Amino acid sequence: MLISGAMKVNAPDFSLEQKLCDGLVAGVDEAGRGPLCGPVVAAAVVFPRYDVDIPVVIRDSKKMTAKQRAVACEWIQNNTWWAVGQCSPAEIDDLNILWASMLAMRRAVESLQCSPRFCLVDGNRLPDGLVGEPVVKGDGLSMSIAAASIIAKETRDKIMRELALEYPEYGWDKNAGYPTQSHLQAIEKYGINQHHRKSFGPVKERIKNEIAND
Repeated sequence: MLISGAMKVNAPDFSLEQKLCDGLVAGVDEAGRGPLCGPVVAAAVVFPRYDVDIPVVIRDSKKMTAKQRAVACEWIQNNTWWAVGQCSPAEIDDLNILWASMLAMRRAVESLQCSPRFCLVDGNRLPDGLVGEPVVKGDGLSMSIAAASIIAKETRDKIMRELALEYPEYGWDKNAGYPTQSHLQAIEKYGINQHHRKSFGPVKERIKNEIAND
């Protein structure tokens, strides 16, 4: 069964969690499929109870401000079971970004300190080894998935800010590794490093040009 939240306009809630399983449910989402560098990061979040008063905004992380995400992330980390999983640029190049994202999601769930009976996974595919359902645009439908989207994005953004301290010329603290014009210009000027995904178009093209010019 493929569940879709594409038509839902209200804030995410616990309706799916309560409808599909009478035990613990993990919401799962990832961040970082599109960037040219850095890991893809997934998060799994389990709410211990659904009648909790949530004093912060929790919704699709892409529709939140940086301040809202930071506040929500701290609350989620203090009030839920949560874990993250990653796949490195080398794993992304080896597996491709889709399967690396699936693996990162499974790693996140397997790292949880609790054992969920069911997983709600954002997207249209359920990672191998997980029991649950995929939910298209699930971060707008399920509170657990929305919380996972926040943890995943905040975690990955922090990783990229830390990498930017080592490689300031690429502006990763601002572009998070996405193919912005300034990032592409930096690749052209400074080349690539071990954090770039060598199977992604602009990086692959840079490698091909370097080989041709040798």
